[in-house]
Amino acid sequence: MGTFLTSLDTSGSGVGKISRSVYIPAMPELPEVETVVRDLRAAGLAGRRIRRVAVRHPDVIAGATPRAFARRVTGRIIAAIERRAKFIVFRFQAGGLLTLHLRMTGHLHLVRRLPPRDRHDHLRLTLDDGRTLIYRDPRRFGRWRLATDDDAQLRRLGPEPLEGPLTAAAFAQRLARHRRQLKPLLLDQTFLAGLGNIYVDEALWAARLHPQRLAHTVRPAAARALWMAIRRVLRGAIRHRGTTLGLGEGNFTAPHHERGQYRTRLQAYGRTGAPCPRCGVPLCKIVVAQRGTHLCPRCQVM
Repeated sequence: MGTFLTSLDTSGSGVGKISRSVYIPAMPELPEVETVVRDLRAAGLAGRRIRRVAVRHPDVIAGATPRAFARRVTGRIIAAIERRAKFIVFRFQAGGLLTLHLRMTGHLHLVRRLPPRDRHDHLRLTLDDGRTLIYRDPRRFGRWRLATDDDAQLRRLGPEPLEGPLTAAAFAQRLARHRRQLKPLLLDQTFLAGLGNIYVDEALWAARLHPQRLAHTVRPAAARALWMAIRRVLRGAIRHRGTTLGLGEGNFTAPHHERGQYRTRLQAYGRTGAPCPRCGVPLCKIVVAQRGTHLCPRCQVM
């Protein structure tokens, strides 16, 4: 989920610095995964054939042995790269999917020349043009999985907040049917796909809604404001290529080692004790559904 033990210093250059802090990496959310998918598309992975598969650690493969995984993936042509919620989806030309969930510390790096093997490099896909897609994951929480086109795990996910038929009015109706607190409901991937701790806190702050407010008590106008805030925050984060919160190897980077720049635009998340950008009252941190949660005690009342 990601949390700071002390403050974040964002002075100086736009990149920002970690000041007197120990950081636990946040799981990549919709904007970070979308950034990776767009980079892989732009790099021309669609149409490439996978020539070799090397699995260094079996933990990163779900539902198959490394040998079976390599056998089933080698020779396949990547027809498209897509995102579904927080999953990267490689769609094969002859049917079938290869999905990847980065979890806490997973990274993809696309290289022309192989670097010295890092101890956290757990999977490599070598393409027919000589490039290699390297999967690096210090904690080994991420998972690669072969699936069918009609995969049940992906089908169970909720609607996408940026694409698809869900409207503000329909979102308000969905909220009204639930008696759960807003934050855990928004984190539920079967309710709405792709949101995580960072962007739920940011959207609730933008909409002036307390994270412990019961969903069914939110009036339609406030629900629509929350829907617009979710979309606005996600689109802003995508424009800035996601959020990288720290400098450690477990923090998010795009396939060409670029760090997300949205951190300097965060209004609530990770800013405990800093003044609320709207009213000036110090932001606070509470625990909601076992998640560190950042909010303004004046702007976001129950």
